[in-house]
Amino acid sequence: MVDATVARVGSAVVCLVRGVNVGGRGKLPMATLRQVAADLGFTGATTYLQSGNLVLPDPPEGLDVAAALEAGLGDVGFSTTVMSRTAAAWAAVVAANPFPRAAVDGTRVHVAFVSEPVGDAFDDVDTSRFDPERVRIVNGPRSTEVYLSLPGGIGRSRLAAHLGRGALEPATIRNWNTVTALHDLVAE
Repeated sequence: MVDATVARVGSAVVCLVRGVNVGGRGKLPMATLRQVAADLGFTGATTYLQSGNLVLPDPPEGLDVAAALEAGLGDVGFSTTVMSRTAAAWAAVVAANPFPRAAVDGTRVHVAFVSEPVGDAFDDVDTSRFDPERVRIVNGPRSTEVYLSLPGGIGRSRLAAHLGRGALEPATIRNWNTVTALHDLVAE
């Protein structure tokens, strides 16, 4: 177990647990996720939906929150990857949306969150063959977010399926409705 008893910092962190409650696999009750967070010393943790979205209002300073949660989840038998973003980084994700018109329907724009910068992972991907679906990387090779505009939704997306087989591994994807709801939770 990771020792989280260090000084507190006044900035919330959004944590995204990969592969939770997707298609009948990766079952993780949100009460368990909140308990793992509490056991690590994270007070006031809030979950959103049943898909591994966790907001920590006042995480310990100097702690790798994602690594701590991965270890804590491993202790309860759930092996996965956790992506974390500070409140400021989350606000930047919302502000950088390259598909504002498509985001009016928050189920058609998605953000893939990755642990490491995407680098050159998309250099060889010919996205024109997936029209009208689009992918954008806003901050170039340093980016840890990839924006997807999927007019037909993610369930039938050929682009999302293609990216999930390599360029975006490991990643966790959230639709725009979830991204903005988590932004609201962080702003509270």
